[in-house]
Amino acid sequence: MSGMNTAGAAGGVNLLALRSHNTALLLDLLRQAGRAGISRLELAERTGLTPQAVSKITARLRDDGLVTEAGRQASTGGKPRTALRLVPEAGHAVGLHLDRDELRAVLVDLTGTVVAERRAALDLGAGADAVLGVVVREARAVSLPLPTPLHQDPADG
Repeated sequence: MSGMNTAGAAGGVNLLALRSHNTALLLDLLRQAGRAGISRLELAERTGLTPQAVSKITARLRDDGLVTEAGRQASTGGKPRTALRLVPEAGHAVGLHLDRDELRAVLVDLTGTVVAERRAALDLGAGADAVLGVVVREARAVSLPLPTPLHQDPADG
């Protein structure tokens, strides 16, 4: 053999997945911190990431418009820490809950605050096409407050 160690070849690190995971950790802590925000140092302490990694990730989040400064925090020595917080309107998600006879669709901002909500009658026994039609219609309707709501399928006219 070539002397190459192939035993760990499949166990390599997927850097994109790791970056996404670390970003998700920071976003969750920022969401939990609310409007008061949280400092980069505190983010590093709570995640176990290096301060440099936290700075890189938060810089990317700021460049993407997802995070902004929330003011300064008192310091026990040295310069005051800059708190960061999420920009709630920078992103939204649609959540759907299907019950036996009702569908609930919600639109939430980055902080998880419900921005819009709709309820519609639903018959789960009506077949997949009928149920999917209600789901698509309500998901689109609940997203209407967005500057660019879920697009309409050209096939719908």
